[in-house]
Amino acid sequence: MKNLANGLFHIVTIDERTPRCGGILVAEPFLKDNYFSHGVVSLIDYLPEEGATGIVMNNRTDYMLSDLLEGTQPEVDLRVFCGGPLGLDRLYFVHTLGSDIVPGAREYSPGLYVGGDFDAVLDYINCGFDTDGIIRFFIGYSNWAPGQLEREIREGTWAQAPSTDFDADILRDEADSYWHRAVRTLGEAYRPWQLLPRTPSHN
Repeated sequence: MKNLANGLFHIVTIDERTPRCGGILVAEPFLKDNYFSHGVVSLIDYLPEEGATGIVMNNRTDYMLSDLLEGTQPEVDLRVFCGGPLGLDRLYFVHTLGSDIVPGAREYSPGLYVGGDFDAVLDYINCGFDTDGIIRFFIGYSNWAPGQLEREIREGTWAQAPSTDFDADILRDEADSYWHRAVRTLGEAYRPWQLLPRTPSHN
């Protein structure tokens, strides 16, 4: 049987754009890495001379926030996601609350923040305020050495999504449906990716 990656689903477009902080990376459909398979990454840091740091947004775990952290009320418990293979002993969070509600939060993309005062976040959650599409917790993060991400983009491992309305819903949805939603922002050239399931043998 022919390798599908070299046929219908291979995208020949070479993306020469420089990655950006706040940018969205969409994994090509044949990427088999446990952390990045059908992954969508939000870049929280990027400097060409220092490399890139990002968080896989749609890779859910079996953990709830109360499994990892004391002080969370059961009725407002939240699913925890896996942001990547590094720092798996730490908990990270991305949110839209801003530094007024979460002191110390860093805005890395317009209206999107990472980190900040953990007690302030827990107070917000435990008070029963809305969290859907507003805050998401992660174990771990992802990192690329200088030049590594640029090379992977040129090789087609990652596609860079344009700035679209997808950014407004970056903290909603998960797993394959999240990846497919991101692929739809890439344009007509990437339409074949939509036809490929996460496990090709299921096709």
